[in-house]
Amino acid sequence: MAAPVTQNPAELSMWWNTLPPELLAPIGSPLPGDAAADIAIVGAGYTGLWTAYYLLKADPSLRVVIVEANYAGFGASGRNGGWVSALFPAGLNALARASSRSDAVRMKRAMFETVAEIGRVANAQAWDIEWEQGGTVVLARTPLQLESARAEIADYRTWGFGEDDYALLDAGEAKARLNATDVLGATFTPHCAAINPARLVRNLARTVNEMGATFYEDTKVESIEPGILRTGRGSIRAEVIVRATEGYTPSLTGEKRTLAPVYSLMLATEPLSESLWEKIGLRARETFSDGRHLVIYGQRTADGRIAFGGRGAPYFFGSKITPAQDRNPQVHAGLWRVLTDLFPAISDARVTHTWGGPLGIARDWWASCGFDRTTGFAWAGGYVGDGVATTNLAGRTLTELITGAPMGAGDLTSLPWVNHRSPKWEPEPMRWLATNLALRAISSADTVENRTGRPSRRAAVLARKIGH
Repeated sequence: MAAPVTQNPAELSMWWNTLPPELLAPIGSPLPGDAAADIAIVGAGYTGLWTAYYLLKADPSLRVVIVEANYAGFGASGRNGGWVSALFPAGLNALARASSRSDAVRMKRAMFETVAEIGRVANAQAWDIEWEQGGTVVLARTPLQLESARAEIADYRTWGFGEDDYALLDAGEAKARLNATDVLGATFTPHCAAINPARLVRNLARTVNEMGATFYEDTKVESIEPGILRTGRGSIRAEVIVRATEGYTPSLTGEKRTLAPVYSLMLATEPLSESLWEKIGLRARETFSDGRHLVIYGQRTADGRIAFGGRGAPYFFGSKITPAQDRNPQVHAGLWRVLTDLFPAISDARVTHTWGGPLGIARDWWASCGFDRTTGFAWAGGYVGDGVATTNLAGRTLTELITGAPMGAGDLTSLPWVNHRSPKWEPEPMRWLATNLALRAISSADTVENRTGRPSRRAAVLARKIGH
């Protein structure tokens, strides 16, 4: 994991900056020396915390320790866009090729159920995570984007998904939800909720601690071996070790090429006036995006801001991760241009926060989770930014794999992402060249399509390469 830092939690994101004091209270302390446990989890983000939560629900007697280089929620879990969505990085066709059409549909429906599961747990635990399940609207703002939206909905129909899962909106229906510029239509799915992600991760961490898990924070794991993880403060022996490190995975010995850490950056406006919100919409706090290739994402926060982010930051040579990379003036300025192009009425609003952080991408764009009983090694990750919900599914699935205890209806352990093995990324400098060339190709695809009105061949090639 990343080297311990002294970065003030309030500087990590707008979400952290607005947390109430009780959620900022320390949870763990550094590892005091060698220790032992039944299950040791590396990483105190959503993946590690949900895994601990369900393990302890299944068997409260388990000795579960969570080892974190910084503090619980330091990584992407406390900095993301706050979409509890049913998005999964591998598309239905890729899932079907690896398994079957019925299993691909089962994976998608498991993601639908996961959105509901997070809401159920938050309600049962009385967590105030600013939950609002308003769904997701993806705008079509060019004729090509509208054509793509129609094709997407038609494709979903061939898989058996109806209007209740994915709908095509005409221009009037789309504008009624989100009154952006140049709207020609949109797609809509109800399977997404807007939340404050830092509230979720800190509430979850506190609950897991109260359930009996031991937290060792400010403790950098250097390597994972069968039955033992090694840190600069001592070693922990455990029958099962779970790697839950996502974008920080390359800092572990032997894992340099497992996942590529790619940055996603965000900004937040000041709370907007009700008169501005009357112009913009998002009355149900729908999360939103549009049909461009270079991903953007946004939400209306509970306190009336727009939290908005997107890709575009470069991959850094050698999978380098530092706090300085969380803020890139050029990328943040570009995000503001996109946001004010969508909503010119907010041009005079103040941007109060900018931030960012790394997410993890596998070489084949597949998220995966799995467990090798012979070595006691379990893992989950590679969410490509779609991890707020997928981490919960990972936690339940790993619990079923490790304990054999069912986590609800259906067999989660036979879903097509379980025990999937992604190929390694290329060594440097090929990894740096390939990742940044792909970023440029995606950016240029949007420019070419806007100029010519024709689909980009580059975008089509990239879509095939990443399994869509």
